[in-house]
Amino acid sequence: MNIFQEARMLIRDNIRDYGMYIALFAIILTFTFMTDGLFITSRNISNLLDSAGYIAVLAVGMTLVIVIRHIDLSVGYAAGFLGAIAAILLTQAGLSTWLTIPIILVIGAIVGLFNGLLVAQIGIPSFVATLAGMLIFRGALLQVTEKTGTIIIQDDHFNAIGNGFIPSIMEVNGLHLLSLLVGLVGIALYIYSEFSTRRNKIKYDFEVISAPIFAVKLVFVSAIIGYVTWILAGYHGFSWTVIIILIVVIVYHFLTSRTVLGRHIYAVGSNPEAAHLSGINVKKITYIVFGSMGMLAALSGILFTSRLQSATTTAGTLFELDAIAAAYVGGVSSAGGVGKVTGAIIGAIVMASLTSGMNLLGVGISYQYMIRGGVLAGAVIFDVMTRKKR
Repeated sequence: MNIFQEARMLIRDNIRDYGMYIALFAIILTFTFMTDGLFITSRNISNLLDSAGYIAVLAVGMTLVIVIRHIDLSVGYAAGFLGAIAAILLTQAGLSTWLTIPIILVIGAIVGLFNGLLVAQIGIPSFVATLAGMLIFRGALLQVTEKTGTIIIQDDHFNAIGNGFIPSIMEVNGLHLLSLLVGLVGIALYIYSEFSTRRNKIKYDFEVISAPIFAVKLVFVSAIIGYVTWILAGYHGFSWTVIIILIVVIVYHFLTSRTVLGRHIYAVGSNPEAAHLSGINVKKITYIVFGSMGMLAALSGILFTSRLQSATTTAGTLFELDAIAAAYVGGVSSAGGVGKVTGAIIGAIVMASLTSGMNLLGVGISYQYMIRGGVLAGAVIFDVMTRKKR
């Protein structure tokens, strides 16, 4: 079997994992051609990633919630409400950014744990429990913003989270050196992770792809990371939003793929009854996943409020649906037990790329909603068809 046949079989057998990357590449190529290269400019790519930040963070948490066969509809308005609380703490209570952020994250985790209590302990279906939470947080957001409608934030440190960029040590041919170094570290971490995973599989006699295909995969992904780094370094470098997304992805990827907790999460999602009989505390896993979702909702609220530099009455509207869409486009299965946090990020970037490209082309908002709905439907159909094939 030659390298091309093996590559074709690899893509065919792992179409769920690679399909989203192929779709993203096709979207980028299409919009680049239709906008005469405007889509791929440094400014647009930087704005695209920043605009996807708060949804990408939510999508990571939502992926784990869907993996354990639940849903969380409260995260959108929870993010909006917690963002408004952050604005109040900064402007009215006079707290610093460094105190406000951990307080909001802790409140978010408590909110998530309460949802976990309703679902795991009391037995309320997650759809109903979180729908109630969505209505409560919607009302709470209106309550805390009813006096002014908008709470303006003038804290430069807080606003830099959603609008600032990492400092540049120096510039090399117009490129930010620190951003280039971050990209190189990212490539090194990716290569190390792949070699470590391959070595462990070989150690336990699991099947691995051939060395030539493995080398091609390393070169291809490293080239993509390097190209994105080069594009961003040519503008203002990596934004703090992108750095936060990278940290979230690294932490959650490690937790889900390299720890016992991660294996238990997927075991619960694959078969809760079997997981319980094997000694896994299903209620504990549900608490952890919903608590994590609440904390990420708080982080999403911080990112969105910081980006707008204000808290508004409409903050959080449809965030939960965008996060669910990003998770499904990213490859999570509606049947549970399948989904990766890296896929959630790709799904968020796919949806943001569609919005950015259509805005550049002047597509009406009504058509944008219909197209995004079609993409979501296509992702779910793809999930169902691949599960039937298996």
